[in-house]
Amino acid sequence: MPTETIILTINTGSSSVKYNVYNWTTKSVIASGVVERIGMGHSFIKHSVPHRPVFRLEESCPDHTSALTLLVKALTDDDVGVLTDISLINAVGHRVVHGGEKFVKSVKIDGPNGEVLKTLKALSPLAPLHNPVNIIGIEAAMHMLPDVPHIAVMDTAFHQTLPEHAYFYALPFDWYTKYHVRRYGFHGTSHLYVSKRAAVMLGKSPFDVNLITCHIGNGVSFTAVKNGVSVDHSMGFTPLEGLVMGTRCGDIDPAIIPFICNKEQISVRQCETILNKESGIKGITGKFVDRRDVLEAAKNGNKRAQLAIDIESYHIKKYIGAYSAALGHVDAVVFTAGVGELAYPIREKALTDLENIGIILDKERNTKAVSRYHESVISTNDSPVKIFVIPTDEELVFVEDVVAILENRYDIHTNFSYSFESPDYINTMREEAYNKEQKERSIH
Repeated sequence: MPTETIILTINTGSSSVKYNVYNWTTKSVIASGVVERIGMGHSFIKHSVPHRPVFRLEESCPDHTSALTLLVKALTDDDVGVLTDISLINAVGHRVVHGGEKFVKSVKIDGPNGEVLKTLKALSPLAPLHNPVNIIGIEAAMHMLPDVPHIAVMDTAFHQTLPEHAYFYALPFDWYTKYHVRRYGFHGTSHLYVSKRAAVMLGKSPFDVNLITCHIGNGVSFTAVKNGVSVDHSMGFTPLEGLVMGTRCGDIDPAIIPFICNKEQISVRQCETILNKESGIKGITGKFVDRRDVLEAAKNGNKRAQLAIDIESYHIKKYIGAYSAALGHVDAVVFTAGVGELAYPIREKALTDLENIGIILDKERNTKAVSRYHESVISTNDSPVKIFVIPTDEELVFVEDVVAILENRYDIHTNFSYSFESPDYINTMREEAYNKEQKERSIH
């Protein structure tokens, strides 16, 4: 019997660690979960294994190393675990938000004191809310699993194809040469995955499609994809620019920052924190971030919740219009991530009255397309531009990059084929989950 290849993927946040354990040999997820409230008190792990009840355990995690210890404990536990020993893990893939211009694809980390981590640390000022905690997670995991390869998967890699006219800002040129101020783009693994799947749904080559891919979750980013590669992106130098997000403001007049700093007598750093953590949907509503809460509150007459929906939907519509103009010809608009996959009222409001640019929504199809497991067409049959809802699978991109690096066959996505690019690709676990979901809905 061949030895199984087990890949652990880790996505480290400031107070959380999300993880996924993938059996590459059987092409299946064998466990996933999250450790939350790291360093905040009352921390806990939520651990999921297919066909078993979700396991939840509260345990103190003052730092990311202790969170990794709790993660390993769950994975190897006699009752809820999936591995007899942590040494069965063959490699670890880590999400890294900002790879700058240095990393154009995923890369093997050359040890705790190697050049890769040194470079990522040097890039931390470009993503102060993300890269430092990504690095903490990598270092903690390398300490826990020192004898296996660790791979950094860059959020920015997919957007290395942006042309100069799209990534340069109209700022003093030496800000770019001295400080690397430019548009980078984020959520790259998500945009990569759904663009490849959209090509399959269109029956075309991945490099023969023009798409607008809309990743809408707590973070929101849109990508203009021309002939299969990223040519424009809504996020910029950091993940703060672009559309309205859960807690981030998106596009604003930069003159607001010194104005508010002066009026409120706060520092630029304090203002930056407000723009990242207290703005967006939360800023407008005063309390909500989750769009389900916003939609429910609006239904019950909360005017600020309705305003948040109106503002977010309007910005989505504007970006779709702008990227339609930038691309010239659009084959499909693709919605993904939590809000994009589930919040059909926001999709409807954003997509209404776009017939003049060939985007015609089928409202009945849209209402039914509410799933994290199923790819759907929500445009009318005669819509010149198709509209798809495609659940993202960033973890699968992580896994395939890791395995390809282990096997010395990896390259940038224009020279590399993923399993999910094939018309024959089927995610059996998602099919099973979708069928179960539909059965439960029919009962209720």
